[in-house]
Amino acid sequence: MYFKKIKSEGLAHLSYFIGSENEAIVIDPRRDCRIYTDIAFEQDMNIKYIFETHRNEDYVIGSVELANLTGAETYHGKYLDFKYGNAVEDGSEFYFGSLKLTAIHTPGHTDESVSYLLSDTYTGKENIMVFTGDTLFVGDTGRTDLYGPDDAPRLADNMYESIFEKIVPLGDHVILCPAHGSGSVCGGFISEREESTVGIERLQNSSLQVKNRDEFVKLKTSEKHFIPPYFKKMEEYNLKGAPLLDSKYPPSLPPQEFRKQLNNGALILDTREPVSFAGCHIKDSYNIWLDGVPVYAGWVLSYKKPILLVMEEKKHLDTILRYLLRLGFDNIAGYLRGGIESWYNESFKIEKSGLMEVHKLREEIKNNNLNVLDVRRNDEWNNGHIKNAVHIYVGELENRIDEVPDGKPIAVICNVGRRASLATSILKKNGFDNVYNVVGSMTAWNNAGYETEK
Repeated sequence: MYFKKIKSEGLAHLSYFIGSENEAIVIDPRRDCRIYTDIAFEQDMNIKYIFETHRNEDYVIGSVELANLTGAETYHGKYLDFKYGNAVEDGSEFYFGSLKLTAIHTPGHTDESVSYLLSDTYTGKENIMVFTGDTLFVGDTGRTDLYGPDDAPRLADNMYESIFEKIVPLGDHVILCPAHGSGSVCGGFISEREESTVGIERLQNSSLQVKNRDEFVKLKTSEKHFIPPYFKKMEEYNLKGAPLLDSKYPPSLPPQEFRKQLNNGALILDTREPVSFAGCHIKDSYNIWLDGVPVYAGWVLSYKKPILLVMEEKKHLDTILRYLLRLGFDNIAGYLRGGIESWYNESFKIEKSGLMEVHKLREEIKNNNLNVLDVRRNDEWNNGHIKNAVHIYVGELENRIDEVPDGKPIAVICNVGRRASLATSILKKNGFDNVYNVVGSMTAWNNAGYETEK
């Protein structure tokens, strides 16, 4: 048996390559799927099947792409009208080499969710691994709010049955293989540890310590998750099948051509670090630091407008493209040749935003000279925030821009200053000129010993 877990950073997406003899399967592949064909080549294996645990909401699944490359058959749950692949029945068995994979219908996260149980026919009938998708994570269970509040109790009830009546009885020894790790938007408290078993989760997972079904439903329906706007596009792509990837690279654009594209309605994604962005940037740019692109690009970018890139270094292009195509952003019009330096060397106009350290912030708060905008998540805010700060999550800021107080300078705060930089770029784009990114943000504020409230 050959086993390989593939982690896609940023989205905290976990996919799996499993092989036996000369046959292999892939579970929940990502869209940039050459990694699976590379593994197959290295191991002298042919990918026979592709399995999906559910219609994903947070990334474009790569089943169509991988099937096009390999000829493998794709299988997914039967309770959605997928436009590609095959519906799998509860209890269906698939064989590859000495291994057997059994489909188990485990609704709750979505109605069509499927888990897959792995066993080895050559060594015995014992269960080895279970691939649980977004039903059961390490330290958490999947969210049940994706169909809206009216359906959340029903989904939570289904999830209870899926976990306690279908997954837990598989055996404490069974290795758990979920579809996401820590940092995913598909759970609230997923552990940073990615290795676990059904038995460990039965004993340690806080969601599984409930007394009964009603308590579990109450727990799940009380959870509060954000639903980014790009989820709708992911649902569409993952139902119909995403377009095949275009292998062409986006063009390198000199400043004149870059400006022309900008004047024609393109958006700018600037992936430089916050301090660099604050010192000099092109008007109306969105600033998302490199590793934040998978999490935050879907909140602010548009599928209807071309996207232009400004990068710290040209070598970052491959990473940015991977991050964007996993979210379905294929409309990359080009990147600025020579970076921001080429822009101002052409004497084209630049903009700046302010930087502020926490000692200055405290002084300005005492003198009532500014407004503080906290753009962290709800759980971070609830753990401690600056008195009288306005709280709007960064992902919702553009749609709630009317709630931002005007008339005074705005100091934006997050955890360390990266999300605050995205927020300052959103504010600048919406006409707020006097804005400051608080460098170090709440980390520096707490380290300085300054007061917070809950």
